[in-house]
Amino acid sequence: MNELIGRVFHFEKQVFPDQIDLYSKLASDGQSPKALMISCADSRIVPEHIMQAQPGDLFVCRNAGNIVPPFATANGGVSSTVEYAVMALGVRDIIVCGHSDCGAMKALVHPEGLERMPNVSAWLRHSHAAQRVAAESYPEAAPEDRVRIVALENIVAQIAHLRTHPSVASGIARGEIALHGWFVDIHAGAILGLDGETGRFLPLRDDRPLPVALQAAPRRAADTYPLQAAE
Repeated sequence: MNELIGRVFHFEKQVFPDQIDLYSKLASDGQSPKALMISCADSRIVPEHIMQAQPGDLFVCRNAGNIVPPFATANGGVSSTVEYAVMALGVRDIIVCGHSDCGAMKALVHPEGLERMPNVSAWLRHSHAAQRVAAESYPEAAPEDRVRIVALENIVAQIAHLRTHPSVASGIARGEIALHGWFVDIHAGAILGLDGETGRFLPLRDDRPLPVALQAAPRRAADTYPLQAAE
């Protein structure tokens, strides 16, 4: 803890003075983040570090397993964060970010360790779809690959949950919001992005188009076919 406190002093004495113009602008003008990132709370995954973001660039929500519960009338921290980011801050890109060696995903694969953690067990029910897909769609997978498979499928599942939130659904329909699914491979220092067209994760490369789970494009389902009078 003393080491961390020392870094606070370093921030006050060196970091803040070097960026005082930026902080002054943020204090006077308020925030206007470029994206909302919903990531795992794992201490090895730091969204601002991964994206080399400056203060004010990212609106971040972190929790065990980078989970987005489906929309419900009951209030929740993730739901409130999503709603505020979209409705109040006008965020147009939402990233669900998972990672390798995830403890929450390990718990899904090996649930025997959850008996003494009822809250964690209840929270992880929002990832049961990923667990089911991994179990039934990858019967040939080796045991050592199970956690990675569940982690990747969990990103897909949480993006599906995200779309149930009214603020997000409305933004998508207006063509104002794009959804992204990222996977950070801690061992390789690489980031994979979900490509919505192929349904697969592709490496993020600066010489290739960015894989996007759901591109921003207006959609009006009721306009798909003209309404016909009943015969």
